[in-house]
Amino acid sequence: MATNSRGQFNSRLGFVLAAAGSAVGLGNIWKFPFEVGDGGGAAFVVIYLAFCFLLCFPVMISEIAIGRKTQLNAVGAFKKLGHKNWAWIGLLGILAGVFILSFYNVVAGWAFGYFLEMAQGNFDFQSPEKFGAFIADWHHIFLYGIVFMAVTAFIVSRGIKGGIEKAAKILMPSLFAMIIGLMIYSFTLDNAMEGIKYYLVPDFSAITGEVIYSALGQAFFSLSLGMGALITYGSYVSRKQDIVRSAALITITDVSVAFLAGLMIFPFVAFLSAGNMDDVSGGAGLIFMTLPGVFESLGPLLGKVIGAVFFLLLSFAALTSTVSLLEVPVAYLVDEKKIKRPVAVWGTAGFIFLLGIPSLLGHGAVDWLSSFMTLYKDGQEASASFMDFVELIASDTFLPLGGTFIAIFTAYIWKKNNLNAELMEGRATQSKWLLNYINFAVMIFCPLILGTITIITVLERFFGIQVF
Repeated sequence: MATNSRGQFNSRLGFVLAAAGSAVGLGNIWKFPFEVGDGGGAAFVVIYLAFCFLLCFPVMISEIAIGRKTQLNAVGAFKKLGHKNWAWIGLLGILAGVFILSFYNVVAGWAFGYFLEMAQGNFDFQSPEKFGAFIADWHHIFLYGIVFMAVTAFIVSRGIKGGIEKAAKILMPSLFAMIIGLMIYSFTLDNAMEGIKYYLVPDFSAITGEVIYSALGQAFFSLSLGMGALITYGSYVSRKQDIVRSAALITITDVSVAFLAGLMIFPFVAFLSAGNMDDVSGGAGLIFMTLPGVFESLGPLLGKVIGAVFFLLLSFAALTSTVSLLEVPVAYLVDEKKIKRPVAVWGTAGFIFLLGIPSLLGHGAVDWLSSFMTLYKDGQEASASFMDFVELIASDTFLPLGGTFIAIFTAYIWKKNNLNAELMEGRATQSKWLLNYINFAVMIFCPLILGTITIITVLERFFGIQVF
């Protein structure tokens, strides 16, 4: 039974929107399109979709089931199941979420700053030098980051029903409305069809081991797995809800936003490039340098409106994720340390903001943070900023590692019978073949693939050993 003091989602819609909001974020609208650009277009999209449903979906179900069974945070959940020696998995997830939020808030500050710039008709960010000058202006980014973290903390401080669920019911429909509106408009632009073809017509000769690896990493990151977020959100779910159906809706919602974001962005790119999609490149530049040029070409008034709406959309998407990232450590402090929610929220938010200052300064403001260490990329040594380092550790390493051990714990420690019994709660019957697949995935498929991905990441990025 859920305790009243912890709160509970008021409805399945509220839970699905909040959990989908956790998954939907910069990873879908900022990162997904440039991953598609780097991955050769539609072939990447096909692989990404397959991984979301075949690999990530079972891990998501496992996390939600553990959370609902225990009605506790990501650390307390393992203890309550009688396996306190496995609580380190939850702690790893909390640490990953804290570090991700520390740099994620910086990127959210960029998006919010661009919203303000576009609303004023300032489109002058169309070169690496101009973009670099913007993100190096730490005074402004510092203020934007404070605003973003304060809004995040305010929502989380209001609790589950009055804060997280209420915000999700406003932010998620607004996000969909803005994406669809911008997508429809982008279809009317010259050469839009070339962008759509690039995005939707796969060239399977473009598939390489690196593309598969990137697609899996993007799927896992975009669905907020391995960081304790869905264990935490699952702990606020009623026992009357069908976990499998809710997880399916969350996955579909997340994938839909990513898919629609691509349909929105690539017609814009084709419009600016006069239909030449041969030199589409990824990276932050696709969003923060290419699109301002598109908006400027639309004219002073229309460019202001479309540009401001786009970066407001990006800010909304970021906010849905920062809320869940903050809730994970807050739930731990409330449950395990018995700290009152307002104190836990504002104290944690302040700490994470301070933790993110090196990431904020590591884009030109402070030289040694901008070239913090040498890592490897494509087998070559490359200078990495402090943010690059934190992202590599927290997102690219901790998340798949956490997912690997969540699957192992579910299959071999908690056991499939307990998982299946929890999945039967809230539903009279479950599809036998689906349960069999979920059991197979968490026993073999998920730990094997996610464990391999973790090892490859460490070998390639830290030691320069090229696997692909």
